[in-house]
Amino acid sequence: MAILMKGKSLALRIQEEIQEKAKRLEPKPKLGIIMVGNNPASKIYVNKKKDALESTGLLFQMLALEESIPQRDLENHIEAMNQDPLIHGILVQLPLPHHICTQDILQKVSPQKDVDGFHPVNVGRLSMGMKPYAISCTPYGIIKLLEEYKISIEGKHAVIVGRSNIVGKPMASLLLNQNATVTLCHSKTTSLQSFCSQADILVAAVGIPKLIQASFVKEGAVVIDVGINRTTEGKLVGDVDFSEVEKKASYITPVPGGVGNMTVAMLLSNIVNLASGQ
Repeated sequence: MAILMKGKSLALRIQEEIQEKAKRLEPKPKLGIIMVGNNPASKIYVNKKKDALESTGLLFQMLALEESIPQRDLENHIEAMNQDPLIHGILVQLPLPHHICTQDILQKVSPQKDVDGFHPVNVGRLSMGMKPYAISCTPYGIIKLLEEYKISIEGKHAVIVGRSNIVGKPMASLLLNQNATVTLCHSKTTSLQSFCSQADILVAAVGIPKLIQASFVKEGAVVIDVGINRTTEGKLVGDVDFSEVEKKASYITPVPGGVGNMTVAMLLSNIVNLASGQ
């Protein structure tokens, strides 16, 4: 039976360290949050981030904008935050309304304030093995989890299922930078089971409930489940068939209580690092 990789307990410890570090910084680290429209899921995510900021003594400035806002006006709000010396990080909550080009907006955020690590400068620095101003929070949290459980990455075959700019691609760069051999798969990959079954470290981040079955997993593999899917009964499940896969894996992350907690913790870490110039 696999050892559970409990992101919640590690995230709480990281937040305590952040709280102590923030006390020594002046001015206090501050995050500018921009939310466009009234997406219910976005509201939940933003509220979680605000709660975490308040609990660790970090500041935030919330800007809630109408869904119909023209793209130029949104860009002007971002530029105002770019120029504000008291704002150290900027978070534009996704998704944005259809009439706004997400890639254009993410590029308007200064790389030095890009707390999500989505700006092409930060993505490029990461892919080149250079230190970015900030690292995409979910992959960064996964690396921290692997470190916490003393799971070696060097020389291992890591298979990632999912090629998003938020998880899959930066995850591949982080693992490559730590000398893993990386295979990047996705929902259109043929013979997906064959690729997954070769993995020493398997990261599932494709958004398909219980896609990864026990037959996809090599005996003793480390399985990281990034998926958060809600069933018709309202239950949260991951991309991994947890009850079956945990019988074969050596380590596995639960859903909930695994990677999701780490994502918020690394967001806070990025803010403090940006504020302190690290």
